[in-house]
Amino acid sequence: MSKRVSVSEVDAMSEKILRTEILATGDEVCSGSVVDSNSAQISERLSGLGMEVFRHSCVGDDVKELVSVLSEIGHRADIAVVTGGIGPTVDDFTAQAAAQAAGVDLQFNPTAAKHIEQFFEKFSKKMAESDIKQAMLPRGAILMPNPVGTAPGFILGIGKCRFYFLPGVPFEMERMLLERVLPDIESFRGDKKAYHLTKMLSVFGLPEAVVNDRLSDLSASYEKIKLGMVARFPVIYVKLTADGENQEELDQRLAAASAWAVKRLEGYVFSREGNSMEAEVAGLLIQRKETLAVAESCTGGLISHLLTNIPGSSGFLLFSGVTYSNRAKMDILGVKEETIKGCGAVSEETVSEMAQGVRRISGAAYGLAVSGIAGPTGSTIDKPLGTVCIGLAASDGVQSRRLQSPFQERLSNKQIFAICALDMLRKKLDFKG
Repeated sequence: MSKRVSVSEVDAMSEKILRTEILATGDEVCSGSVVDSNSAQISERLSGLGMEVFRHSCVGDDVKELVSVLSEIGHRADIAVVTGGIGPTVDDFTAQAAAQAAGVDLQFNPTAAKHIEQFFEKFSKKMAESDIKQAMLPRGAILMPNPVGTAPGFILGIGKCRFYFLPGVPFEMERMLLERVLPDIESFRGDKKAYHLTKMLSVFGLPEAVVNDRLSDLSASYEKIKLGMVARFPVIYVKLTADGENQEELDQRLAAASAWAVKRLEGYVFSREGNSMEAEVAGLLIQRKETLAVAESCTGGLISHLLTNIPGSSGFLLFSGVTYSNRAKMDILGVKEETIKGCGAVSEETVSEMAQGVRRISGAAYGLAVSGIAGPTGSTIDKPLGTVCIGLAASDGVQSRRLQSPFQERLSNKQIFAICALDMLRKKLDFKG
């Protein structure tokens, strides 16, 4: 059992770098039936305070396992945020486990009980007998009332660590994290301000291994800059981080390292702010006050879906059509029958006419069209699986490209085709700018 310390006894740790951990609890989280979005949210918010999270853990609804994990974290971490298991149901054991790990008993907290009663009164609902269980907190814990739910949070010292226990319901957790936990951590940390700054570069067109090879000697040129990569197919995000106490110095160091990385990656960085391809294209269209119409065959509306995920897309996206069949290409977009018969639906000639047609019928500044072979069927010797043709029509004419994806899986090809088309439009907009 861990030695119990009071919350005030761990204040001395604010003079050094604080090791921070996150623990998610619940059988549903461990089994994967519920996605643990809480830990990602907490990590992001803590990074904003200049703190680095060293470890994420997950444990099911088992008191013995909970006690063991809490005790382990209490020995190695300085700050820990725990989510889940503090509700009214029979499988909510976190408060009980926290008390055992701290070497104390559970006691009734009348203030917590009052908050729970007031919550039900506000909605004119009757409190169940099991709800009062949530007012049983470890002796010595600091209460954190829940403004949008019944389960109260609490702060408790276990070992050398200051623990923050929050509900697992995401909107309850987020509200308490912002209003109670983060301000308390800043106060607990003291006057010594630390910064954890991040710069994200968005890369498309290079394999992850090649990106890694080109940037592998970054640390030799820029000490104390940490390199990381996140692959969100088909885009790779290069993450540069720096820690220290001088924000201006860190900004300069990150800017220099970022410029070095962009040069090493040649023309494959499409955003220096970590934007998605669709966000970058949308931003350029909005900035230039230009409009777009899209005609999709093999991507089945994916390009339009990506663009309409961006706020403000109604200001630039005038028309979207899934002209999947040859008849639709001819009747709606005006593609010539002889073009399809002579060159095929998947050809630069066909997508050029598709792009011109969608631009004409919509009145948009740009017409973007795609046609390809996503698979697993439909390939030929001349047009293998993964072939895509992209057409882009504008006031200065039409351009087209034929590209070859290395993937065999249909969804992967659709994603690649969509991003390739958006990238072609981005380069056009960038060149114009």
